[in-house]
Amino acid sequence: MQPGNAKTAEPRSRQLRLDLLHTFDAAARHLSFTRAAEELFLTQSAVSRQVQQLEDSLGAALFERRHRSLVLTEPGRIMRRAVEDSLERLRDAAARVRSAAARRHATITCTPGFASFWLIPRLAGFTAAHPEVDVRISATLDLVDLERAGVDLAVRFVPSAEGEGPLLFEEEVQPMCAPQLLRDAARPLKRATDLEQHTLLTVETRDATVMADWDPWLRLMQLEHVHMAHTLRFTQYADAVAAAVAGQGIVIGRLPLLAELVRQKKLVAPFRSPAASRRGYFVTLAPQAAHNPSALAFAQWLQAEARASTRRNP
Repeated sequence: MQPGNAKTAEPRSRQLRLDLLHTFDAAARHLSFTRAAEELFLTQSAVSRQVQQLEDSLGAALFERRHRSLVLTEPGRIMRRAVEDSLERLRDAAARVRSAAARRHATITCTPGFASFWLIPRLAGFTAAHPEVDVRISATLDLVDLERAGVDLAVRFVPSAEGEGPLLFEEEVQPMCAPQLLRDAARPLKRATDLEQHTLLTVETRDATVMADWDPWLRLMQLEHVHMAHTLRFTQYADAVAAAVAGQGIVIGRLPLLAELVRQKKLVAPFRSPAASRRGYFVTLAPQAAHNPSALAFAQWLQAEARASTRRNP
């Protein structure tokens, strides 16, 4: 590196220290080292010494020292305006940071399907009742360690026999499709065996027990060996549902997650033969949530919404 290109560090003797600026601000407001010392809980000699250090670093006198009084010099008046402005901006910034840090919050983890189809459409109800609470949603199929990740609560989608915490609802599954597929005379959907003429929409995940699979319903209908004409595979359940709404095939509909799409007649169940998947959605609270009123309120709200949605299911 060429010497002319090197960035020269400012000597420490010329750097402005915040504590010296704070002492100068008090002395400039009071025009007295003694009263400044009282405000800052320092001795008069300490205030005088710190002001002298600031003057040395600036290379200019900030006060004209008279008998029992101080008068700001022109450099002192310039510095006072700058320091007052800077300290006020720092106080405003600190207040904003404290306010943000003190804001109440609730952090939840859940599956992407639960977030997309059940939680998010209802979330406005909670935020309207609790406008002071920041809600943070982590939608993932990963099993999150709540305490380590700093998450307040989880909605776990697990086999009913393994659920821990309050049950929101158990799941029922049945084939669903767009209404226009029922009007396709060339490929009727009157009997379960008619599925062989249609496209299967399914979801692949790392854990086959978590995928939106067909097995519970196929076992109920004794169709374990059915072979559908085509298969479209997705990595997200929401994408498979979107394909079904668009008329691209048949998806296993999860109730109550898709209840609203059924009410809106965007999806229909051609066979009216639901099967219990023997899985459910359970609320799990992290240990730290016991001291978070916002997280507790969110958990109570989830349970109330689940009861209401169960009553409204088609």
